[in-house]
Amino acid sequence: MSSAIVITIVIILLFLFLALGLYIHSVLFACGIIGLILLEGFEILPGLLGNEPFKRVASYTLTTIPLYVLMAQFILQSDIVKDIFYLVHKVSKGKNSILGILTMLIGGMLGAVSGSGTATAASLGQVAIPELRRHGYSAPLSGAIAAAAGSLSGIIPPSIILILYGVATETPVGKLFIGSFIPGIMTMIVFILVMLVYYYVGKKNANASISEVATTVEENHYTPSTYRLITASLVAVLVMLIIFGGIYSGIFTPTEAGAVGSFFGLVAAFILGKVNADFIKNSVVETLKLSGMVMLIMIGAQIFGRFVSLSLLPRKLIVLLEPIMDSPALVLTVISIVLFIMFMFIEGAAVILMSIPVLLPIITALQIDLLWFGVFVGVICTIGLLTPPVGLSVYAVAGVSKIRIEPIFKIGTVFAIAVLVIVCGLMILFPEIVSFLPNSMD
Repeated sequence: MSSAIVITIVIILLFLFLALGLYIHSVLFACGIIGLILLEGFEILPGLLGNEPFKRVASYTLTTIPLYVLMAQFILQSDIVKDIFYLVHKVSKGKNSILGILTMLIGGMLGAVSGSGTATAASLGQVAIPELRRHGYSAPLSGAIAAAAGSLSGIIPPSIILILYGVATETPVGKLFIGSFIPGIMTMIVFILVMLVYYYVGKKNANASISEVATTVEENHYTPSTYRLITASLVAVLVMLIIFGGIYSGIFTPTEAGAVGSFFGLVAAFILGKVNADFIKNSVVETLKLSGMVMLIMIGAQIFGRFVSLSLLPRKLIVLLEPIMDSPALVLTVISIVLFIMFMFIEGAAVILMSIPVLLPIITALQIDLLWFGVFVGVICTIGLLTPPVGLSVYAVAGVSKIRIEPIFKIGTVFAIAVLVIVCGLMILFPEIVSFLPNSMD
């Protein structure tokens, strides 16, 4: 059977299995196995299944994932997010537009702490949306702000997406973290600008003054002690210094930064009196669930990647793209659109692991910097968390806030398009946006 026919069969099966709602790791594993059998026969399986799964996940770099997830769980379970948002509420008192801006900043900070967009979005959905509503923000805009702020974890370190990309392409994870800092800030700024436009247009259409829309602003039932607020603030600053300062200065590797950050998160929870059997159990269980999911996806993607290599699919795509290969910007535009569509339907980690075997030869042929491309993919993943039909950040926010999902998606899509055009466009025009900080490390 020709490789073209096999590729067609596997692609059809891939979409069929996804439409049936099967787990993504099962889909990748099954499609990879079926494709390999059709190409090489059953004799390839014993050696492949005996070695590939272990080789894929037995990576020191991958230990960063459970460490950063555990750090995030310690911080989320200790209610530090509530304490920080209480401070934001007090700072923005009487200045309603500032509350939305500070919510975005908190989302970026939590993304830097957790690396999980859905966890950050859900946390902000619980603590931020009630305050945003009391300050005159519409329900859909409040939900979109929380979802957009949560999605920043896709690009702001320590992003799990960047870690997986680094492992898949053998790109230094520390440099990916540092290189994503400026694009992450740019993405946050674009989100803030779009949010302000929606806020002021909505307020003007409602013909309401600030005092009218914020009559219940003083209704804040959560009042932490000064001691808690100081502790929460110190933890936030320390974790940011550990992750960015420690890695940039060379004091910590990304893995060591995750371990030290987890330690500080646990110490903070202990100081705040939150550490008990349930705290440890919930933190560890959530860490195991997310880490296990990522590892299973990596195993499935490894088998699928082996099929991609043997089928010569990347070479066929390079031949197909040959008429435009002289224009890297045009090829990148095509790739970004394809990735954007994939992130709309498939979980981010799975998209990275199933697309990199196909895209890596194309990127290499174009002589595009792998560090730059990794950050570029991270930005696209960020906006994929906001777009229908599978915008995970939006679903997380809607689930905890009971806001209808369709209007959140409408605003979230505007956020996504703005970032795709502005941030991705500037990254293509000025690659130094990504390379400047990593080069200064050298």
